Amino acid sequence: MNAKAETIGSSKTADAGLLTLAVAIVVAGVAAYYLLPQLAPIWRGLIVGGAVVLACGIAWFTTPGKGVRDYLRETQFEMRKVVWPTREETVRTTLIVIVVVVLLSIVLGLIDIFLKWAILDHLLKL
Repeated sequence: MNAKAETIGSSKTADAGLLTLAVAIVVAGVAAYYLLPQLAPIWRGLIVGGAVVLACGIAWFTTPGKGVRDYLRETQFEMRKVVWPTREETVRTTLIVIVVVVLLSIVLGLIDIFLKWAILDHLLKL
């Protein structure tokens, strides 16, 4: 994480305007989807997808968009530090998980059978 102090600029009005424009574009895309039923579904989907992409592109240049860019940049930096397991470690861990799941399933099944026997067959005599 960065320890940079955020500066609050005078672009709040511009940010609000851009974000409002982005929301209006998405709303227009969704409205076009429903108001143009004569178009093929693929074209209607492309209109909505294009509206969302355009709105994201506009929102990218706002202060919240800068926050998203910083977050993605820092996430990418942290991902470079990750040490991924080898194939052998992954297979071994997966097999251990499968064995534990099977064993716990058997144990829970036996507990269920015992409780059914004890409660339904002996206590309630059903």
